[in-house]
Amino acid sequence: MATTRSARAVAVAVLQLAVLLSPPAVAAGAAAPLSVDFHAASCPQLESIVLSSVQAALQREIALAAGLLRIFFHDCFPQGCDASVYLNGAGSEQQEGPNLSLQPRALQLVEDIRAKVHAACGPTVSCADISALATRDAVVVSGGPSYAVLVGQLDSLAPASPDLVGDLPNPSTASVQSLLDRFTTRGLGERADLVALSGGHTVGRSQCSFIRRPPDDDFSRRMAANCSVNPSVLQNLDVITPDAFDNGYYIALNKSQGVFKSDMALIRDRSTAPIVRQFANDKAAFFKQFAISMVKLSQVQRTGGNVGEIRRNCFRTNGQSLADAAASEEGFAASS
Repeated sequence: MATTRSARAVAVAVLQLAVLLSPPAVAAGAAAPLSVDFHAASCPQLESIVLSSVQAALQREIALAAGLLRIFFHDCFPQGCDASVYLNGAGSEQQEGPNLSLQPRALQLVEDIRAKVHAACGPTVSCADISALATRDAVVVSGGPSYAVLVGQLDSLAPASPDLVGDLPNPSTASVQSLLDRFTTRGLGERADLVALSGGHTVGRSQCSFIRRPPDDDFSRRMAANCSVNPSVLQNLDVITPDAFDNGYYIALNKSQGVFKSDMALIRDRSTAPIVRQFANDKAAFFKQFAISMVKLSQVQRTGGNVGEIRRNCFRTNGQSLADAAASEEGFAASS
């Protein structure tokens, strides 16, 4: 197929939500607006495939919920929800400091779901969309609120720059204002957004290297003691109900049982402490704001707009996949 014909076919397919019968190439212009039913015609089985896959995965390992949430945040915050964090290899975001501890099994789960979706519908759904849907379903399956997911994102052709990845909030940050300054650049400048999205820690765990230091109360001293005995131990970020998506994280903060400095900053700052106390006392209020803030996170402005491709492997671009295949064929020919 000629290059111009291929580009025209892709544009028509994206804009009219038609079933893509051949692998899509780089979008030549603006993609169709995102919507909750973007894939209704091209992949009606999409949401049921994602939900059943997430349910089965979380039954085996509930920690995957936290893994998916963290990956989604680390993907969307730097340059929008474009699945750039899934790219691996030299120069990838996964090699940057904030992403070194991303959960490999959660990354693989999204790729496994992509394979199922593409087997059922062809290459019509991006890794970015699958990641967003899987994250929402992981929240719901672990007890949290549902919320609308706007789909129709294309996968990026390159990772985010180190500078953009470096904008990810640091758990060692003790200042609410410094956290807000970063959130504001992504359209998340409301204090309620910061407090609600931090509530994703309700199903998270931390390595010892991230816990707050120096110890300044009984709780932090116990954490430090546990880590000195077993440096590989994982600390629950919600010590009340660590495996359930609820408001236990905020109840723990009210008891000064925050694991990160950034957690304790929320209860120690007079501008965010009332929100923490509200969420601790009213799970429904937390759920409502979390849903609002997750939708806002999913709409962080993408650098250059919604352009890219639908990857046939979440861990590499389609161009990389073709290069890998060509290299494999050359290697086989040389060894024959």
